[in-house]
Amino acid sequence: MPQLIASVEGVEIKHVYLQKDRTTLGRKPYNDIVLDNLVVSGEHCAFDLQGIADVYIEDLGSTNGTYINGQMIKSRQLLRNNDVITIGNFRVQYLSSSEHEAPEKPEKTMAMSLDALGLPGTTGVMHASLRVLSGTSAGLEVPVVKAVTTFGQPGVAVVSISHRRDGYYVVRMDGPVQPTLNGQPIGPRALLLASRDILNLAGTEMEFVLKEV
Repeated sequence: MPQLIASVEGVEIKHVYLQKDRTTLGRKPYNDIVLDNLVVSGEHCAFDLQGIADVYIEDLGSTNGTYINGQMIKSRQLLRNNDVITIGNFRVQYLSSSEHEAPEKPEKTMAMSLDALGLPGTTGVMHASLRVLSGTSAGLEVPVVKAVTTFGQPGVAVVSISHRRDGYYVVRMDGPVQPTLNGQPIGPRALLLASRDILNLAGTEMEFVLKEV
């Protein structure tokens, strides 16, 4: 099944299976794929699925353009396996198929509020996110909207953040580079996250942020 893997500074932030006839990407919340950054236009580009696996990309008149393998696209274009789409600081890899099947009940790709219980000591729902602190994407905030979300660069350093009834936990998943939490190594045992904790993934620093709504 065709899929898109979006990353910033080598940190994977979204993994989307293309199952709809048309999937839109942009900054506005009604898009199927939301990248909340000013370099992304409100309606930036669209992916059209034709047949079983042919995917075409089309720029929707974006301000900063859509690039494939370093070249700005001028018209609707067929994507090929391992093509890299660049939008500002975002890098989106296209894979025509996967060795792994998509989940039987795939999660929606649109951005949404996390329907979760409030954490102990709070009165409402908590929204979690990771704020990038280093590199050219410093200031970018990536929402943590799934029950289990992986972050990092496959084969280098990958962690998983899971949402449980009593809070958010981080655990090391893969990679030779040791990820850290507030300067301490993250291992296979889950560690409870607190707001303003600092994660370091292969040199990329991110702050864990909790906001009550």
